[in-house]
Amino acid sequence: MPNTAERTALVTGGTSGIGLAVVRQLARSGASVHLCGRRADVVEDVVGQLVAESLDVTGSPCDVRDADDVRELVRAAKGRRGRIDILVNNAGRSGGGVTADIPDELWADVIDTNLNSVFRVTREVLKNGGMLESGWGRVINIASTGGKQGVVLGAPYSASKHGVVGFSKALGLELAKTGVTVNAVCPGYVETPMAARVRKGYAEVWGTTEEEVLDRFNAKIPLGRYTTPEEVAGLVGYLVSTSADPVTAQAINVCGGLGNY
Repeated sequence: MPNTAERTALVTGGTSGIGLAVVRQLARSGASVHLCGRRADVVEDVVGQLVAESLDVTGSPCDVRDADDVRELVRAAKGRRGRIDILVNNAGRSGGGVTADIPDELWADVIDTNLNSVFRVTREVLKNGGMLESGWGRVINIASTGGKQGVVLGAPYSASKHGVVGFSKALGLELAKTGVTVNAVCPGYVETPMAARVRKGYAEVWGTTEEEVLDRFNAKIPLGRYTTPEEVAGLVGYLVSTSADPVTAQAINVCGGLGNY
């Protein structure tokens, strides 16, 4: 099994929010990290910032909905040290509304971005990333507590994240004897740029302010506050450690008690 300083990690959607916190978590622990995002200019800026922090990080643009982009992404990440040891599927989007009014295009894009991409990137890493051949690996999929319960006005999002949970559990069982573990991390409300956009959307539908939406959401959380991206990244840090060797096919909440299931 490689030690921390020898591991190579690939993080999708690694330029902001949870993904960026995960990149920092893994790089600070000694991993060599390759990140992706859709916009080349943003990827370049973020990588520059991380390198300035003395972190071993590279990146490339990738639309995880595109099979050719995914193949090139995995090739680039594998090229760093000849294999990918850790895959964090984080790329995703919000999306919803009144279900009777949701257009096919929105439904399809949420499913493609949040669920199909997890399958697509994972398959490419397993086939061509060197993880199975090395006999040790971690696949960590960022799902949601919305992948275990319904999200009001968020049917596409909730459906996609339920799919991520199911995929993670099935693949974890499939790979259990290979040395590769597969788990889903299920954040609740996390303060990210996407969370701000979600609050804005609810405010418009409910005819209220974003501050009122935030108050409503905080009131639902037993701890009374949003989780931070760094706290979610902390669970990822545990899952890539040797202490987590027996943890696989699980969907673990990081939600301030929002969901106790």
